[in-house]
Amino acid sequence: MSSFLGTGVALVTPFDHDGNVDVQALEKLVEFQIENAVEYLVVLGTTAESATLTKEEKELVKQTIVNANKGRLPVVLGIGGNSTAAVIQEIKETDLSPYQAILSVSPCYNKPSQEGIYQHFKAIAEACPIDIILYNVPGRTSSNVSPKTVVRLSKISNIVGIKEAKGDMDQALKLIKSLPSDFLVISGDDMLALPITLAGGSGVISVIGQAFPSEFSHMIRLGLLEESKKSFRMHYKIQDSIDLIFSEGNPVGVKALLEILGLSSSTVRLPLVEATSGLKNELRQFVEAFYVAS
Repeated sequence: MSSFLGTGVALVTPFDHDGNVDVQALEKLVEFQIENAVEYLVVLGTTAESATLTKEEKELVKQTIVNANKGRLPVVLGIGGNSTAAVIQEIKETDLSPYQAILSVSPCYNKPSQEGIYQHFKAIAEACPIDIILYNVPGRTSSNVSPKTVVRLSKISNIVGIKEAKGDMDQALKLIKSLPSDFLVISGDDMLALPITLAGGSGVISVIGQAFPSEFSHMIRLGLLEESKKSFRMHYKIQDSIDLIFSEGNPVGVKALLEILGLSSSTVRLPLVEATSGLKNELRQFVEAFYVAS
């Protein structure tokens, strides 16, 4: 069974109130995921505000998570960018031994053609000694990785899956239909995670999952077992929180939620701004109702 079947969580980078990386909060967050049975951890993705971290801070985040994890869960490291050469250089300069795969986003800003996207990932795969999970998120990159391109890339041995975050169920179904059965189609959208899983997908790399890891990962496991009624009961219980955490941007909402849960502060870095008091109040009300219903 793949290490990446089920629920992976895209960890935030907690900051203290002075804006520094909060190592203790990050350790606490990692332990919370492990105690609540998620399947794997994702380090330095978009949710981690990796674009605003210095090189030294990225190293601190990586070492903190690896040390806190102690090899208990598989770990995926985000390494991507819009310069193929720079991504390859980062791969070569990174000690990849603590990680089971990298998560590599399709190039943003350049808006490459499908052939350009293919050649970008082919070059990365040739340079990468571990598995690669592609990341398609057109809302951030301004270009879509088409199912046909993913099928081409699936023939490269160390490209093992895709985090599909177009928010398009039709595209997800085309991927599941067209790709080999052992190629992972991982939802990158929390709201579509269960439908994609039930349709034959491999689970999710989740944002909300780090706030409700026990409930969300249980829901996905039920989905993998094709227990649609039981899994959708949990989906509907969590559903409103997904809308809330993305209403003011990611990870603004989930950081506010994690603060309410006592796991980290809600501090984010510019150009993001902290959640409004209105959103925090709505999230607090959701949490109170969620645990009363439990």
